Amino acid sequence: MSGLLIAAPHSGAGKTTITLGLLRALKRAGVALAPGKAGPDYIDPAFHAAASGEPCLNFDAWAMRPELISANAALHRQGGRLLLIEAMMGLFDGAADGTGSAADLAALLGLSVVLVVDCAATSHSVAALVKGFADFRPGVLVVGVILNRVGSPRHEAMLRQALEAIRMPVLGVIGTEAGLALPRRHLGLVQAAEHGDLDGFIDQAASLVERGCDLAALQKAAKRMPDKVSEANIARLPPLGQRIAVARDEAFAFCYEHMLMGWKRRGAEIRFFSPLENEAPAQDADAIYLPGGYPELHAARLVEALSFKAALHAAARSATKIFGECGGYMVLGDALVDAEGRSHAMTGLLPLTTSFADRKRYLGYRRLTPLQKDFFAGAMTAHEFHYSTVQQEGEADRLFRAEDALGEDLGPVGLRRGSVAGSYMHLIDLAGDLPQ
Repeated sequence: MSGLLIAAPHSGAGKTTITLGLLRALKRAGVALAPGKAGPDYIDPAFHAAASGEPCLNFDAWAMRPELISANAALHRQGGRLLLIEAMMGLFDGAADGTGSAADLAALLGLSVVLVVDCAATSHSVAALVKGFADFRPGVLVVGVILNRVGSPRHEAMLRQALEAIRMPVLGVIGTEAGLALPRRHLGLVQAAEHGDLDGFIDQAASLVERGCDLAALQKAAKRMPDKVSEANIARLPPLGQRIAVARDEAFAFCYEHMLMGWKRRGAEIRFFSPLENEAPAQDADAIYLPGGYPELHAARLVEALSFKAALHAAARSATKIFGECGGYMVLGDALVDAEGRSHAMTGLLPLTTSFADRKRYLGYRRLTPLQKDFFAGAMTAHEFHYSTVQQEGEADRLFRAEDALGEDLGPVGLRRGSVAGSYMHLIDLAGDLPQ
């Protein structure tokens, strides 16, 4: 078994497109793949899954205990699959406290690092940039570079000459391709399911990678990793119930695959349903989970999803545990106000009105201490990322006390009324020993 981390000096260098092209090209070549995404991203993994045909797991060096990262890597790469993880931001960028970078993940798992360098506005200076990254941290091995947005054969020759002087292998060269960019939205990329021709886009990226990259050299550069599947049975976040109904469609798509995998390993049964299709959760479910997503884009359809709403109210009356995160939390509220100021009636299970009319960005890692011990037992890590604001809250119990990555007290967050609870926080793992 072996592993690669596809990283970059900064965001916007093109590593997502190149990763998608690599995954599809390697799949075409018959390579067994285990795709991954570093950090708390819930959009890119859907693209990775589409490119590879395999589920994509998140590996988060700040929010996940090292033993969870190692256990999930071992499970994911069973059968000799190539673990190919896309980094987030720049290679050494982490949380506000400076920890949790993709470099931390590479050091923990022993991944070889391939650096994607945006060369659109540089030539010989590429050597100084790459050498700085390669030498910056002992134990993080940069095995080669993929040069992206190369303008011409002469430009490529200058780049190669500069990198030869520092003995850095060039594993690929990708030219400037008009139109080869993924559409974006306020939380990142537009979701994979919403892309007009996602398969065509990935095939185009794969063809570029096949022409410009040395796939054999990339596989050879992947560092050998120990196979420790026997160590995968570790403590995980407990499931919400034993028969969990999980909302899944374009409005509820931000669900961590590692969370579902962990629940299944704890014996839970997962069944999906679509609120946008006015589907009700399974009647015998003892827990209902509404993940985050983009409910604001589908608010009108959710208003009309009467069977879905009625089923949630019936579940609440029977004390079925119902939990919503971020977008799911907003849907559990009384109303959602869209960017144009229009109010849309949601399920009304929590005394909450949220609004996109007054946008504000909330972003960062969180440590959560449960205030309702019968709902969640111990401290957890989470991530918060949204632009909506709380316009109004009514009487209800608070769910968590939150701290940011620097340990600053953010006060109580989330609401709980009876068996219904939610917050803006995306749960990730048991807290464990976080960096101090």
